[in-house]
This record gives sequence, structure tokens and C-alpha cells, in this order.
Amino acid sequence: MSDTHNTMTSSRERSAWSTSGYVMFVLFLLLLALTIWRIIAFAGGDPADEAVFGFVVRSALSVVALMVISSGFYMIQPNQAVAITLFGSYRGTDRNTGLRWVWPWMGKTKISVRANNLVSDKIKVNDLRGNPIEMAAQVVWRVVDTAQALYDVDDYKAFVMVQIEAAVRTIGSRYPYDDFAHAEVTLRGNHDEVGVELRKELIARLEMAGISVDECGFTHLAYAQEIAGAMLRRQQAEAVVAARKTLVEGAVGMVEMALGMLAEKGVVHLDDERKAAMVSNLMVVLCGERDTQPVVNTGSLYQ
Repeated sequence: MSDTHNTMTSSRERSAWSTSGYVMFVLFLLLLALTIWRIIAFAGGDPADEAVFGFVVRSALSVVALMVISSGFYMIQPNQAVAITLFGSYRGTDRNTGLRWVWPWMGKTKISVRANNLVSDKIKVNDLRGNPIEMAAQVVWRVVDTAQALYDVDDYKAFVMVQIEAAVRTIGSRYPYDDFAHAEVTLRGNHDEVGVELRKELIARLEMAGISVDECGFTHLAYAQEIAGAMLRRQQAEAVVAARKTLVEGAVGMVEMALGMLAEKGVVHLDDERKAAMVSNLMVVLCGERDTQPVVNTGSLYQ
């Protein structure tokens, strides 16, 4: 038994035949004037039976021609296109602005190719570490292939909204929300890099609908409410630890420098016990959060 595979053929935009509507409008006015003149001339004369029959035939043909011409007009505004179909078959797209004309039995579907700005709803996503976060994105998109937008997807605007949500979820789960050590690419700390990744993801998803993405970015990015308090305390604790680490590293360097300068200049000679005592005092002074009070030692270190 052989397997059958259904493949969807992708539509591609091409130029459609159409003509200037202004030329056809002048032709319409001339034909209308001719028809009215014939009616007036016929009404003022004394025609025979043969002339009446000829007048009726010519008048009927003129009316039909006027109806055909008037039914073929359509207007295209700037950054707008019209997809032309013939009995359900796509014949091309007209992007020429102004008054246009095509055969009245041709179907005409207008579609905007202007830039659209869309802000998605806030959605809850689990980041790379499994933490629930809230995300929302702003996307500027436009239709670049009218045939794909109209005939390859059912509703291209709804398709865009669904794909934006899917892309945000994908990017949100690909990176951690935050990394205090700055060792990883994070959603909060690398907006530009993550924004570029989001745009690539959207372009790949919307390509089949003939839609391009001009720019995008996150408009909302935060921890979910159920863990926001705990994550804030964690960030504060990590900040305190990092600050303490920097303070201790600086204090150690200052103590090392002080001992080196004392030994180099021969101000005082310290044994190991006295060096330990000085190090202890300097570390307390440099790392303490409160102001230190000077104490005058009138005795000896060993008393």
C-alpha cells in the first residue's frame, strides 16, 4: 500500500492586467452623450418601423456597453493593492494607484499593504529555568505578497496574532529571565539580542502568509505575580552578596597594599601575630557598615 502525501501549493504574487480608469471614464462619458443624443434625435423625428427597430437595438447595445464599462471601475489608494480573479482563479495583483478599470466579470479583492502595529496580550510563559513570567510584544508588520496573504491562509490577520503569541512563547522558553552573574543571554538583560531573535522567529513563521516583520520588541516582561515577591527578595539577596564580595575584594587589596608599604618603607616591623591583628582591625574598619571609633592603645599588644 503506498502512502499519499497532501502538499499545499504556495501562491506567488504577479502583476495583473488592468488599464487606466480615466481613459475608460472618458469613453464612458462619450458613449453616454452619444446615447442621449440618439434618444433626443429619435424623439424629435418621425421614424418608420424599421428605424424604431434599429433604434431599439442600438440603444440596448449602448446601455449594455455603459453597464459593462461602469462595472469595471475601481479605486486603489496609496499602499493598497487589488487581487484580480477570474472564476476563482488568481490572475494577478494590481498595485497601480488611482482610478483603474478591468473587465467587470473579473473578481476584485482589496488588501492593504500598509504597515500595521500590533501589541499582543500579556501571556504567561515558563522561561529556560522553569520560572513563570509574563510577556507581551509589539510587532510592526506588513503584507508583501498579496497572493499568499489572501489564498494561502484563511485569515491572515488572525494568523499574525496567533503566530506572534507562539513566537513569544518560543523565545520566552529559550532564555532565562535574569542572570545576576551575567554569564548567559537573558530576556531582561539582552533586549536587543533577544529582539533580533524574536524577529527572526516571526519572519520564519509568517513567511508562508506573505508577511514581513519590520521591527518588534517586548512591551512587558516581568515575573508572574505568584513568584514576583520571592524573586525580588532573591535579586536583593544576590545584589547584597555581590556588593559584599566586591567590598571584601577591595578591602583585601587595601590591606595588602598597606602591609607592603609599611614593610617597604621600614616604618614598623611586625611579626605574624601583629600582622594578623592589623589585618583584623583593617578588615573590620573597611568592611563594617557603621562608622568606626578610634581607640588609643596605651599598652602593648601582648598585654
